[in-house]
Amino acid sequence: MRTIQVQWNLRQVMADRGLFQTSELVPLLEERGIHLTREHVYRLVTKTPQRLNTEVLVALCDALACAPGDLIVGVVAEQKQAKTGTSSEGGPQIGDLRPIRAKIRRPDGVTE
Repeated sequence: MRTIQVQWNLRQVMADRGLFQTSELVPLLEERGIHLTREHVYRLVTKTPQRLNTEVLVALCDALACAPGDLIVGVVAEQKQAKTGTSSEGGPQIGDLRPIRAKIRRPDGVTE
Protein backbone atom coordinates (compact mmCIF):
# COMPACT_ATOMS: atom_id res chain seq x y z
CA MET A 1 0.00 0.00 0.00
CA ARG A 2 1.31 3.48 -0.85
CA THR A 3 0.72 6.56 1.25
CA ILE A 4 1.64 10.10 0.36
CA GLN A 5 2.91 12.44 3.03
CA VAL A 6 3.70 16.15 2.81
CA GLN A 7 7.16 17.41 3.65
CA TRP A 8 6.91 21.09 4.63
CA ASN A 9 10.21 22.93 4.07
CA LEU A 10 9.35 26.51 5.09
CA ARG A 11 11.83 26.56 7.98
CA GLN A 12 14.65 25.28 5.73
CA VAL A 13 13.86 27.76 2.94
CA MET A 14 13.82 30.60 5.48
CA ALA A 15 17.20 29.49 6.86
CA ASP A 16 18.64 29.36 3.33
CA ARG A 17 17.58 33.02 2.95
CA GLY A 18 19.10 34.07 6.28
CA LEU A 19 15.79 34.26 8.16
CA PHE A 20 16.05 32.40 11.46
CA GLN A 21 13.15 33.86 13.48
CA THR A 22 9.51 33.42 12.61
CA SER A 23 8.83 37.06 13.54
CA GLU A 24 10.98 38.14 10.56
CA LEU A 25 8.40 36.62 8.22
CA VAL A 26 5.45 38.68 9.53
CA PRO A 27 6.43 42.03 7.89
CA LEU A 28 7.36 40.29 4.64
CA LEU A 29 3.86 38.82 4.44
CA GLU A 30 2.23 42.12 5.42
CA GLU A 31 4.04 43.86 2.54
CA ARG A 32 2.20 41.44 0.28
CA GLY A 33 -1.23 42.00 1.84
CA ILE A 34 -1.25 38.91 4.08
CA HIS A 35 -2.00 39.81 7.70
CA LEU A 36 -1.34 36.91 10.06
CA THR A 37 -0.68 36.97 13.79
CA ARG A 38 2.79 36.10 15.09
CA GLU A 39 1.34 32.93 16.59
CA HIS A 40 -0.17 31.87 13.27
CA VAL A 41 3.12 32.49 11.44
CA TYR A 42 4.95 30.53 14.16
CA ARG A 43 2.63 27.54 13.65
CA LEU A 44 3.01 27.89 9.88
CA VAL A 45 6.80 27.69 10.19
CA THR A 46 7.08 25.00 12.87
CA LYS A 47 4.31 22.57 11.83
CA THR A 48 3.14 21.15 8.54
CA PRO A 49 -0.17 22.86 7.75
CA GLN A 50 -3.17 20.63 7.03
CA ARG A 51 -4.67 23.33 4.79
CA LEU A 52 -2.95 26.29 3.20
CA ASN A 53 -4.57 29.29 1.57
CA THR A 54 -3.18 29.73 -1.94
CA GLU A 55 -2.75 33.48 -1.37
CA VAL A 56 -0.54 32.73 1.64
CA LEU A 57 1.44 30.20 -0.40
CA VAL A 58 1.99 32.70 -3.22
CA ALA A 59 2.99 35.42 -0.73
CA LEU A 60 5.49 33.05 0.94
CA CYS A 61 6.97 32.15 -2.44
CA ASP A 62 7.27 35.82 -3.41
CA ALA A 63 8.75 36.88 -0.07
CA LEU A 64 11.30 34.05 -0.08
CA ALA A 65 11.96 34.08 -3.85
CA CYS A 66 11.14 30.40 -4.20
CA ALA A 67 8.68 28.13 -5.98
CA PRO A 68 5.82 26.21 -4.32
CA GLY A 69 7.77 22.99 -4.96
CA ASP A 70 10.54 24.33 -2.71
CA LEU A 71 8.10 24.60 0.19
CA ILE A 72 5.94 21.53 -0.38
CA VAL A 73 7.35 18.15 -1.36
CA GLY A 74 5.26 15.01 -1.65
CA VAL A 75 6.90 11.93 -0.17
CA VAL A 76 5.62 8.50 -1.17
CA ALA A 77 5.99 5.86 1.51
CA GLU A 78 5.50 2.17 0.89
CA GLN A 79 3.77 0.39 3.75
CA LYS A 80 4.15 -3.34 4.16
CA GLN A 81 0.96 -5.15 4.87
CA ALA A 82 0.92 -7.04 8.14
CA LYS A 83 1.17 -10.77 7.74
CA THR A 84 -1.82 -12.59 9.14
CA GLY A 85 -0.60 -16.17 8.77
CA THR A 86 -3.46 -16.97 6.41
CA SER A 87 -1.96 -15.74 3.14
CA SER A 88 -1.06 -18.22 0.41
CA GLU A 89 2.47 -16.87 -0.06
CA GLY A 90 5.55 -19.12 0.50
CA GLY A 91 6.29 -20.81 3.80
CA PRO A 92 4.19 -23.04 6.01
CA GLN A 93 0.55 -22.14 6.38
CA ILE A 94 -1.29 -22.06 9.68
CA GLY A 95 -3.01 -25.36 8.84
CA ASP A 96 0.34 -27.01 8.06
CA LEU A 97 1.74 -26.45 11.54
CA ARG A 98 1.59 -29.42 13.91
CA PRO A 99 2.76 -29.64 17.51
CA ILE A 100 5.94 -31.55 18.27
CA ARG A 101 5.78 -34.10 21.08
CA ALA A 102 7.92 -33.01 24.02
CA LYS A 103 10.39 -35.42 25.55
CA ILE A 104 10.69 -35.14 29.32
CA ARG A 105 14.02 -36.22 30.71
CA ARG A 106 15.00 -36.48 34.31
CA PRO A 107 18.26 -34.90 35.39
CA ASP A 108 21.07 -37.37 35.99
CA GLY A 109 21.16 -38.78 39.49
CA VAL A 110 17.50 -38.22 40.30
CA THR A 111 15.64 -41.36 41.37
CA GLU A 112 12.19 -41.89 42.65
